[in-house]
Amino acid sequence: MGPTATAIVSEDVVASGGPPYPQGTGARNENVRGTPKVPPFREIRSHGASARPQNRFMEPTTLSTARLDLRPFVPADEDELYAVAQDPGIQRWTMVPSPYEREHAHRFVNETVPGGWREDTGYSFAVRLGPGGPLVAAVGVHVRPPDGYEIGYWAVKEHRGRGYMTEAVDAVARWAFTVLDVPRLEWRAEVGNAGSLAVARKAGFRMEGILRAGHLHNGTARDCWIGSLLPQDLGLPSALPYLPAPAAEPAAQAPAS
Repeated sequence: MGPTATAIVSEDVVASGGPPYPQGTGARNENVRGTPKVPPFREIRSHGASARPQNRFMEPTTLSTARLDLRPFVPADEDELYAVAQDPGIQRWTMVPSPYEREHAHRFVNETVPGGWREDTGYSFAVRLGPGGPLVAAVGVHVRPPDGYEIGYWAVKEHRGRGYMTEAVDAVARWAFTVLDVPRLEWRAEVGNAGSLAVARKAGFRMEGILRAGHLHNGTARDCWIGSLLPQDLGLPSALPYLPAPAAEPAAQAPAS
């Protein structure tokens, strides 16, 4: 289980809608009030090329902020991941398997994560409180062919309400815009996931509406919120020119039948 396209609700939950297990995931909602300002994105350490290679193979990358260390999940994370995934909130609001078994954690850290980086289908990060610190969250960017990118996240129950989730989302978004050349980062969460919504807004995402039956969970189609973040929203250059629609222009009228 890693970040997945889903989110969690309740006053102490933080999870986000995002890609399928394991990318965009949910956890409990962060307490927005009293949360410290997001420390600036500080550093990118790549175990390979520093920019998106032409062959579309992205080397596993480590990011760091003032408080956090973000790196791809590795086999050594299996025990922590398995324990965290027992949280009923994560299983309710994300697309992780329920019940969550040991084999799910093993497959995720040994196959899903390295396969996502290798095949350019998803980039999952374990978020720790400094190098070697405890696991506090997870963030992932899931590639939606042909050119879509969706973020997902969850926070560990014991570490919610301290701003870690927003800080990690900000770092990964900046990395996606500057290294992957992503022109638009999308966020989704099941309607009602107030925690995920609060984090997305704090990270700068703009809400765009509700997708009917836009989220599938446990065999049921559910409505979901959708929002987006552009490089320009963070003061970064875009890989592609952007021509927004005139704000005052009325919606096009369909011809009368």
